[in-house]
Amino acid sequence: MLKLLKYLSICFISACLLFACHVWTPTEFKRPPLKIPFGFFVGEYPGIIAQEKGFFKAQGVDVELIHKPYIQLEQGNFSAGKYDGAISSLGSFIILSATIPDIQSVMVVDESTGADVVVAQSQIRTVADLKGKKLGTNLGGFSEVFVTEMLKTANLTSDDVNLVKLEASEIPQRLKNNTIQAGHTWQPHLSEAMKSGGHILFTSKQTPYLILDMIVFRGEIIRDRPEDVRAFVRGWLQAVNYWKANIQEGNAIVSKVLKIPSNTISLEGVNLTDLDENQKFFQSSNPNSIYKNAKIYADFFIRTGNVTRIPELKSLFNSDFLKPPD
Repeated sequence: MLKLLKYLSICFISACLLFACHVWTPTEFKRPPLKIPFGFFVGEYPGIIAQEKGFFKAQGVDVELIHKPYIQLEQGNFSAGKYDGAISSLGSFIILSATIPDIQSVMVVDESTGADVVVAQSQIRTVADLKGKKLGTNLGGFSEVFVTEMLKTANLTSDDVNLVKLEASEIPQRLKNNTIQAGHTWQPHLSEAMKSGGHILFTSKQTPYLILDMIVFRGEIIRDRPEDVRAFVRGWLQAVNYWKANIQEGNAIVSKVLKIPSNTISLEGVNLTDLDENQKFFQSSNPNSIYKNAKIYADFFIRTGNVTRIPELKSLFNSDFLKPPD
């Protein structure tokens, strides 16, 4: 009888220990979602599709998209560490790197192939006609670089025109009021300008590979969570391929999330870059590489005094996440 009680006691204690181990075994650590602010530009929309279609989760990463109407204003929050990554134009990225060198671009998300335009009043028929005229542009960023490259095609410099600091949304009204004679803008502001008699003078199709948007991550995220960054890139590229193959369905997804009419969503003038195009962009031997175009911005910003020092350009771009799976 004593042996039986001893046996039962041992069994009971063992069961309790097993139960305790089960209760107190810590659950698997779950990494927090990657926080990324998003604006309302078509090149950023694959992120929405990747989220809604479950592509990010299928690749193994949680992503929190935070939609902001004025994405440029979020750069300060990105600098302060509020976000893990961000979408940035190449020009803005170069300027940002001057104050936060520990950031890297891991992928080009889109190239402007006509979406960015200089719209002008009817009497301005050629770029050469801009001499002595007022030209609206967002000074100190990619916009100023774009119009400077445009002026070069007519052997003009910014000294030959009067540059006026304006946002793209301000261009239509300023043209109408004749406070400028031309300006850099994009849709939907372009349509508004053309309704008032403006016409397209120059487009980003004439400056190939210059206007690029990219995904940028903070250095500590790249170092501490490389698999999450890799999963993010794969999920994004999956969404790009899906949208290109299913335009109407992709438009409908974006329309529902952003609560905007689907007929206002267009990829005209914008190339969503796929994996193959990205790999070419990140090849330094490629004459159209991202390094070549980054140098155009870096040289311009240093020459104009926007920044005094920029990190080594090669340190700002990380192609590791564009390699095919093992």
